[in-house]
Amino acid sequence: MGLEKAIIINTDTNDEIQVLFNPKEYIIEKRTPWKEHEIQGLDSPAVEFTLGERKRLSMELFFDTSDEKSDVREYTQKIEELMMVNADEHRPPLLLFSWGKLKFKCVLEDLVQRFTMFKSDGTPIRAILKVLFKEYSTAAGQFKEKPRHSSDHQKRMMMREGETLSSISAREYMDPTQWREIAEANDIDD
Repeated sequence: MGLEKAIIINTDTNDEIQVLFNPKEYIIEKRTPWKEHEIQGLDSPAVEFTLGERKRLSMELFFDTSDEKSDVREYTQKIEELMMVNADEHRPPLLLFSWGKLKFKCVLEDLVQRFTMFKSDGTPIRAILKVLFKEYSTAAGQFKEKPRHSSDHQKRMMMREGETLSSISAREYMDPTQWREIAEANDIDD
């Protein structure tokens, strides 16, 4: 049984790009920066969590067509096209990088192409592509995956005439069915 090939799936079109050779390694990075507030007279700044950053998946992809002596750009161009704006969506495609159990919903944010071997006429036959994929998720998807129901982050608001708990829930939680959370937190029976 051969080693499973890594694939990049354009989730907008369901087109698949199979890498010629699996990466020898990949790196997953995640940062959670904290904002510093300078307050005079303190030994160090006060810190506050504001916003996390997206995960990053980076690797080098190796392409070699030296056996068949064909232009390696026939393969590398497919990767480059993953950064081009789709006329219907008005953005580059959404992707899924899949290799074994690694499933990474992402966009291709950075690409560096290095051509390292050529035919006598200058046609490239070997390339190394350094790629950086950044995690993709919507706000609604994040709230659904990890609902925010913390009692230490209360909000006060004045309701307007005609407004309902479900409309507030839709605005605050991106889900109108979460109105019961608001009702329970505010001791509303009816």
